[in-house]
Amino acid sequence: MKPVWIVDDDQAIRWVLEKALARVGMVTRSFSNAKDVSFALKEELPSALVSDIRMPGMDGLTLLKEIKQKYSALPVIIMTAFSDLDSTVAAFQGGAFDYLAKPFDINDAVTLITRAVNEPGAHDDSAEPTADVSANASDKGMLAQSSSVAMQEVFRAIGRLAQSNVTVLVTGESGTGKELVARALHNHGMRSKGPFVALNTAAIPRDLLEAELFGHERGAFTGANTLRRGRFEEAAGGTLFLDEIGDMPFELQTRLLRVLSDGTFYRVGGAQPVRVDVRIVAATHQPLEERVQQGRFREDLFHRLNVIRLRLPPLRERREDIGELAKHFLAVSARSLGVPPKRLSDSALHTLAQFDYPGNVRQLENFCHWLTVMAPGQTIGPDDLPPEVRAANTQSFTGERRLALAEVATSWQELLAIDATRRLSNSEPDVWSTLTDQFERTLLQSSLDVCRGRRVEAAARLGMGRNTITRKLRELGMDPVTDTVEPQG
Repeated sequence: MKPVWIVDDDQAIRWVLEKALARVGMVTRSFSNAKDVSFALKEELPSALVSDIRMPGMDGLTLLKEIKQKYSALPVIIMTAFSDLDSTVAAFQGGAFDYLAKPFDINDAVTLITRAVNEPGAHDDSAEPTADVSANASDKGMLAQSSSVAMQEVFRAIGRLAQSNVTVLVTGESGTGKELVARALHNHGMRSKGPFVALNTAAIPRDLLEAELFGHERGAFTGANTLRRGRFEEAAGGTLFLDEIGDMPFELQTRLLRVLSDGTFYRVGGAQPVRVDVRIVAATHQPLEERVQQGRFREDLFHRLNVIRLRLPPLRERREDIGELAKHFLAVSARSLGVPPKRLSDSALHTLAQFDYPGNVRQLENFCHWLTVMAPGQTIGPDDLPPEVRAANTQSFTGERRLALAEVATSWQELLAIDATRRLSNSEPDVWSTLTDQFERTLLQSSLDVCRGRRVEAAARLGMGRNTITRKLRELGMDPVTDTVEPQG
C-alpha cells in the first residue's frame, strides 16, 4: 500500500496523524517542509498528501500548485485555520481534494484521508511506470494467484456477472478479498469507464453515515455550509461497493431499500429527489439470514441484495494457493523495501500450508511482510516463521496424525480431546457451547433409543426427573409437537 504523506513543520501534528492513520492500517511518511516533498516526488508518489499551508520556505499552496502541474490526479488535502478563509478558497481553486480546519477532530481527519486515498482515478499518475509494488499490485495477486477449484469457481462467476448490472452480494470471512471481487466485477464490466466507489458502512459513525451515503444540502445541519454529494452520486454511472452491509443501522436500511427499488433518494435536508444509475455490490462476513431472524436486518432489503450471492472461500479451503500467494507477497514486499526477495524452503512452505489463517489471505500477506524484514537469511526455514505459525504447528492435530490418534483412541474422552483440539486450533467460536450441545443431544437420543421412546424410563436411567428430560428435549428442539403419548410396552 502506498503511504500517505504528511507535511507539517509542527511535529505534534505529524505525530497525531501518524498514530491515527496507523490504527486504521495506513502507512505514513512525514516531512517537516515542502522542499523535501518536491525532491521525494521524483522518486515515488503517495496515495494521498496532507499538507499544512504555513511552513518555513515553500508554503503549502505553492506545493499544491507544483503537484497539480505534474501529478494532477494526486489527492492533496490542505490543513488550514478556521479563520483563514482566503487560504481555504485558494486551496480549492488550486485543485485541493479537500481541507482540514485546525483544530480538527482526528476521526474526521481519518475519514477524509481514507476518502482521498480511495478517490476514483486518484492514482492514474505514476512516477515509476514500471513499478508494481503498490497496494494494487498486491491486491491483484490476492485474486490472480490461484489454482484452487474453489477460486476458479469464483473467477467463472465474475466472468458471468461482470457484463450484467445485477446486484451482487459477496460473502466470506474478513481478509478473503471481498472488495477485490467487487473491483473485478466493475473493471471487467460495462461500467468500467465509470467510477468505483467503496464505503465500509461499519467504519462510519452512525450519525454521519446517512450524509456519507446520500449527501446533504447546504444548511441541512450545523456545519453544512455547502451542498455535498454523497457516495451514491459519486458512483453515478459506475459501481458502489457497500462493505459490511450487515452492520448498517436499521433505520438507514429503509432508505437504501428505496434507492434499490426506484433509483431515487433525497439528500439530507433536501426536498427534491435525486435519481442515480448505480450498480450495487454489497459484502458482509455475517450471516444475514440470522440477522433477519433477529430483527436486525430488513428481510425485504436482504432479498433485494441477495439477487446473486458469491461466496469467497477462506484460505484454509484453498491451501493449494498458499505457495503461489506467499511467493507473490514475498516479491511485492521485497520490491517495496528495495531488497532481494526471500525464498521459502519446502519444509517452511509445508508448515505455512498447515496453518488455518483466521485472517485469511490478508494474514498470509502480513506474514510475508514480517518474513521479509525479520528472517535472517535468504532462504526461510521453519524456525524463521512467525511465532503463531510455529506454535500452531506444534499443537495441531491434522491429516494423518489426527487419523492415527483416532484409530488408537481407547475412550470417548480421547476422541473428545482430539475433536476439541481440532476445533480450538481452527479458532472455531463457541467451542464449549457446541460440544456441550452435541453431548446432551447424543446422550438424550441414546437413552430414548434404548428405552424405545419411553421418557419416564429414559429419565430414570439418566438419573433425572421426567420434567427435566422433557425440558431438555424442548430446549434442544428434540421434542416434536405431535409427540404427546408415551409408547407402551
